[in-house]
Amino acid sequence: MDCAELDAAPADIAPLPPADGCAECLAHGRRDWVHLRLCLTCGRVGCCDSSPGKHASAHYAASGHPVIRSFQPGETWRWCFVHRTAG
Repeated sequence: MDCAELDAAPADIAPLPPADGCAECLAHGRRDWVHLRLCLTCGRVGCCDSSPGKHASAHYAASGHPVIRSFQPGETWRWCFVHRTAG
């Protein structure tokens, strides 16, 4: 599948502080995320959909920022929320 959002997104972006965990979880004193995701539009770090907060998906729903990448060490895959495809 052709995905203009994945094609246009950078491979990486500097994370916004706090970069040591999910921004929303940390703001609520929680550290129970499973994996972290990085928004490739603004650099916000959020937790994955396997985490209780699902904050990366919530960030997409609120902002419309279409592409995230894994923020796990050694992982570089990206995900487009619009087309529900990896790249």
